[in-house]
Amino acid sequence: MSRETEPAALPALPLNIPFAFARKFGVALLGAEDGHLAVAMRQGADPRVLIEMRRFLARPFDVRFTAVDQFDRLLAERYSLDGQGTADVADSLGFGDELSHLAGDIPTAEDLLDSADDAPAIRLINGIIADAARQGVSDIHIEPYESGLTIRMRVDGVLRETLRMPAHVAPVVVSRIKVMARLDIAERRVPQDGRIGLTLAGKLLDVRVSTLPSRAGERVVLRILDKTTAGIDLDVLGMPPAVDKIYREALAEPNGIVLVTGPTGSGKTTTLYAGLRLLNDGTRNVLTVEDPVEYAVDGIGQTQVNPKVGLSFAAGLRAILRQDPDVVMVGEIRDRETADIAVQASLTGHVVLSTVHTNDAVGAITRMRDMKIEPFLLASTLRAVIAQRLVRRLCPDCREPVQADKSLAALLGFEPGTIIYRAVGCHSCGNAGFKGRIGVFEAVRIDDAIRRLINAAGDEAVIASHAFRNFQNLASAARTLVLQGVTTAEEAIRISRTSVDED
Repeated sequence: MSRETEPAALPALPLNIPFAFARKFGVALLGAEDGHLAVAMRQGADPRVLIEMRRFLARPFDVRFTAVDQFDRLLAERYSLDGQGTADVADSLGFGDELSHLAGDIPTAEDLLDSADDAPAIRLINGIIADAARQGVSDIHIEPYESGLTIRMRVDGVLRETLRMPAHVAPVVVSRIKVMARLDIAERRVPQDGRIGLTLAGKLLDVRVSTLPSRAGERVVLRILDKTTAGIDLDVLGMPPAVDKIYREALAEPNGIVLVTGPTGSGKTTTLYAGLRLLNDGTRNVLTVEDPVEYAVDGIGQTQVNPKVGLSFAAGLRAILRQDPDVVMVGEIRDRETADIAVQASLTGHVVLSTVHTNDAVGAITRMRDMKIEPFLLASTLRAVIAQRLVRRLCPDCREPVQADKSLAALLGFEPGTIIYRAVGCHSCGNAGFKGRIGVFEAVRIDDAIRRLINAAGDEAVIASHAFRNFQNLASAARTLVLQGVTTAEEAIRISRTSVDED
């Protein structure tokens, strides 16, 4: 009596293929779907690599051809350490004496995900940065206290604690970051600034590093700048059509000053770069002076302010005006000298883009006057002012409709009982209730009437009354987003500085 031979058990499925192999040959393991393995293959990859994949996986699989940009995103998602992975690495820092110091010559990996060095401190930092980039974190705060080392990340403008480690780990982590940023690891008494250039699955990242001495050690803040943001177009900024039209018309002027205003982290630089991208058509000489240069853009001459050698905004602006520019971007107008040169540059046929720290668009006019710019010069050179804020966007998967109560409705100018939405929290948004941010804009186009008001040293309220007769200001633009269910009433109230009665 013959007995049927039992099928041989398949070997255990590897958790992943090596990152270096995946990136080089353009293949990535997606997982099992309906009992079949699925492998993503980058468009243009050599199909012979599938033979090696068949040998490595030891079982058949389906192939999904993937566009290059989608494949890069897939690599970043598949190979970044998740929060638990980062925590596991952090736990390993509590054992052994090998982390009592770090060698100053540890090389920085070409790619965060391609690091073969298993030193726990290095893997921890790489994991933290990779995880932050994957989640869209803007800043990482590394804060030492007597009780321990705390890691907090700013997601959608709000800080969240993500990791807590023993206090003795702090000097090790800070020293490693300073090595990566080429800072002086022996100097712990003064603040230091540097930057780290990294790639994450082929995606370029620029990490700005700032250290600050504190009572329990050095605090470090890492600002993550995604270099792909520099290539953003005006069309994807999310400006309302009226604001977009004002901005484009101002940029199309043969000369004049265009200002973007708002607090730190409100997206001013992204808006300016979108405008520069529109003007950078190869027929103009576009030059910038910034502090620091946040995004490198081909076709644009970029200069970084360096106060140590006397290169201030004013000195840099004065120098680039001798470089035959058509378009000039100044990172920020913060003093009278820079404002004077910007005005003179616009009078001599240049388009000048810059930022000013004020609460709203009309406030920028007052700020320029406070810098002793003559009203008639300001009236003749200023073309437009854009003010912006960022509010958190409600997660569309879990937002919940509610009726606005009487007090909230009064604050926003709604009828009591108006349907608005509140944040709930789900797996999709990490139980935050929010997913991403959206810009809120207002714009002032300097027309003849506003020029006369500026010349006459008109009050802010009078200028605003004329400027927003037919356009939304920040408060009304935020209320529109609340009614559309894009954000919450609390977010709208947070950015609204004028009352409903003043609209």
